[in-house]
Amino acid sequence: MSEVPSELKYTSDHEWLRIEDDGNVVVGVTDHAQAALGELVFVELPEQGSEVGQGDACAVVESVKAASDVYAPITGEILETNEQLGDAPEKVNQDPYGDGWLFRMRPADVDALGDLLDADAYQALLDELD
Repeated sequence: MSEVPSELKYTSDHEWLRIEDDGNVVVGVTDHAQAALGELVFVELPEQGSEVGQGDACAVVESVKAASDVYAPITGEILETNEQLGDAPEKVNQDPYGDGWLFRMRPADVDALGDLLDADAYQALLDELD
């Protein structure tokens, strides 16, 4: 069973967001997503400073099985990327909600965060997939 931390927000595409004290968000892929992909061998991150729209493919995670797009969960600016993943993409598998984060972004519209799934709604989505 996949881990679904209650303090995070989620998308139906299996991204998670953690809202930080400064109003910015950290984004990664969920435990369910990393498990489905298998061992990651490469992560392509968005360019720092770029603007992304909600639903835009902005990163790629590649495993021995397949490559999958990561979609921007909200519209905003990419502030920082997790450079450690260039040398250690397996961090996403080992710690998807911690060291395996993908990027930080500044939301263009903070209200859009309210449209995301909470942990219970995301767990219900996972239950439907099983």
